[in-house]
Amino acid sequence: MKNGHPKVYGIGNPLIDIIAQVTEEDLDNLGTHKGAMHLIDEQRRSTLLQHIQSKPLEYSCGGSCPNTIITLASLGIEATLAGKVGDDKFGTIYRKRVEELGVHNQLVVSEQPTGSSIILITPDSERTMNTYLGANRFFSASDIIEKSIAEADYFHFTGYMWDTQSQKSAIERALEIAHQAKTRITFDIADPFAVGRNRDDFLHLIANHVNVVFANNEEARILFNNYDAFECCKSMGKLCETAVVKNGKLGSFISHHQKLYQIPVQGPVTPVDTTGAGDIYAAGFLYGLCHQLSIEETGFIASYLAGEIIQQHGAQFSKEKALSVHSFLKQRKIRSNLV
Repeated sequence: MKNGHPKVYGIGNPLIDIIAQVTEEDLDNLGTHKGAMHLIDEQRRSTLLQHIQSKPLEYSCGGSCPNTIITLASLGIEATLAGKVGDDKFGTIYRKRVEELGVHNQLVVSEQPTGSSIILITPDSERTMNTYLGANRFFSASDIIEKSIAEADYFHFTGYMWDTQSQKSAIERALEIAHQAKTRITFDIADPFAVGRNRDDFLHLIANHVNVVFANNEEARILFNNYDAFECCKSMGKLCETAVVKNGKLGSFISHHQKLYQIPVQGPVTPVDTTGAGDIYAAGFLYGLCHQLSIEETGFIASYLAGEIIQQHGAQFSKEKALSVHSFLKQRKIRSNLV
């Protein structure tokens, strides 16, 4: 570690999760397809907010990379989040929550509205998500605090940052700084649609810039045109030091210096809510790396955290649950198989 204790710096899309309990009739009136994730524009966002304004609302900090960074902070890792929020109520809520959760706040304030995910939950616990990217799309290279990347042990980002040229240029600059400072780079592909749009770019990233890459089986399939998660992991492991392919209920595969490991699922067969499971897996993996644990321990911790998060609603642990999980992790138990 550079300074005696590990530091992780993440650039991501901060989305304020606005959670409302609604009826089936509400969804019908809104013309919203139940259980889906909809990308929405500002006008649709205003319509939804107006419809739910009389209902009790809950707010939480969301976004793929933010979920990972917040979880790391809750487990005692010094973690910094960079991104862009609006100069509005939701941006204020987001920045305040991040600081309360122990994350170093390097969120830049923009004139654009804060990105949001309006989550409508029906009585059967089904979540219908409506995502508005907002200010996230305008994060740029000039928003980066270079010293923070240079001092970090790990720089983490996701495939969502390839959505706009501005975001992409920010990551490309961050990669330059990380290489110069010998900051290790971790990349969570995070979205099959992002792979479809940027396959060649992502393969170039993995081969030339990334130390650790995370993919699920669908993302890996598109990258390598292969339905076999194990074979995809082998292929990806030839491009970088450590490759992870998450394979749902079948666990995950890890290629580390081209040695292959299979990590079994740690958690229930029937999850309550899989939202953010991949983000929390990445947090567990980074936790293991930060503590310089073996790849077996690191994989187990990642799988364990993912198994814990899917037993609850939402993609972040409560303070009490985080303390319980942290206590368990200190035992550093191993359950994996070299294959």
